[in-house]
Amino acid sequence: MKISGKKILVTGSEGFIGSHLVERLLQEGCKVKAMILYNSMNSYGWLDQIEKKYISQIDFFFGDVRDIGSVQNAVKDCDFIFHLAALISIPYSYLAPLSYLRTNVEGTLNILEVAKKNRIQRVIITSTSENYGSAQYTPIDEDHILQPQSPYSASKISADMFADSYFRSFNTPIIIARPFNVFGPRQSLRAVIPSIIMQLIRSPKLYVGNISTIRDYTYVKDTVEGLVTLIKSKRAVGKIFNIGSNKKISIKNIIKLASSILSIKPNIILQKKRFRPAASEVLELHCDSKKIRKFTNWKNKFTFSDGLKETIDWFIKNKTNKNFKTDIYNL
Repeated sequence: MKISGKKILVTGSEGFIGSHLVERLLQEGCKVKAMILYNSMNSYGWLDQIEKKYISQIDFFFGDVRDIGSVQNAVKDCDFIFHLAALISIPYSYLAPLSYLRTNVEGTLNILEVAKKNRIQRVIITSTSENYGSAQYTPIDEDHILQPQSPYSASKISADMFADSYFRSFNTPIIIARPFNVFGPRQSLRAVIPSIIMQLIRSPKLYVGNISTIRDYTYVKDTVEGLVTLIKSKRAVGKIFNIGSNKKISIKNIIKLASSILSIKPNIILQKKRFRPAASEVLELHCDSKKIRKFTNWKNKFTFSDGLKETIDWFIKNKTNKNFKTDIYNL
C-alpha cells in the first residue's frame, strides 16, 4: 500500500524514535500530525532537530495520551496512527509503577478506543523486546513467552494484550511492532549507548552497570524503516513483529568499540546503583526477525559499527543540546 498523501498521527513524536519516524514519513510524502506531550515551554522536543524544510509541513498537536478527549481531538481526519508515546525508563518504573500503568496501558487503551470509533485504517502499536524477559531460547521469535521482569515490561505486555483484544473483539486493524534495543542520534542520555558515549567524550572515567548483558542493537533508521514497511502491509494486520538486526553484542564489547572510535582508554568503574535487581535483570535479548522479512521487504541497511560511528559523531556535535539538560547521564 502507498502511504503518500495519507494523514498520519504519530504519538510520542517529539521523542527519539518518534522524531526520526516523523522525518521519514515526511520524506515519504505523508501528511503528519505530531502529537506532543503538553509542556509550558511550547517545545517540540527533538522535532526541532529535523530538517527545516519539513517543519512547516507538520501539524503540531499538544496533548496527552492519558486523556481520551485529547486523543479524540488528535485523531480527527487521520488515516493511520503510529503509537509511540510511552514511559520507557526501566529504573524509574521501579519507583513509580502507577505512572507506567497510566501512560503505557491507559494511554494505549485510549488510542485503541478512539481508533475503533473513528475507523482508523491501521494502527501500529510500538511494543518492546523487554516483554520477552530472560531468554528461554535464542534467537527470540514472536512465539517466545512473555515475562514481565520489571513494572515497565508489565505495562507494555498489558498494552499489547489490549491491542490484540481489540483486533479480536472489534476487528481494529492493529499491528504490534516489537523493536529490539534501538540506538542512534537523539537518544536519551539515560540509555546505555548514549551514556557510554557522553561519559567517554567528557572523561576517561566510565561508570557502568552490568557489562556482561547481551543485546540485539538496531540503528534507529533501520527501526523506523521497519515501522513504515509494516504500516504499508495489509498482511501484517493483527500480527506481532520483531524488528532487530539478528546480531548480538555485549555492553563490554560496545565499550571497546566506542573507545576505539574515540581513541580513548577508559577507566571502567562498576556502579552498584546501575545494576538492576537480580530477578529483574534480562541477560540476553537476541532477535529473530524472520517474520517481518517474510511479510515485507524490510532488511537492515546499517551494521552496528556504522550506526555507532554516526551516533558518536552526532553526540560530539550536539553534546550541549538543550534537550539533554533534564537528562542525568550518570544514573
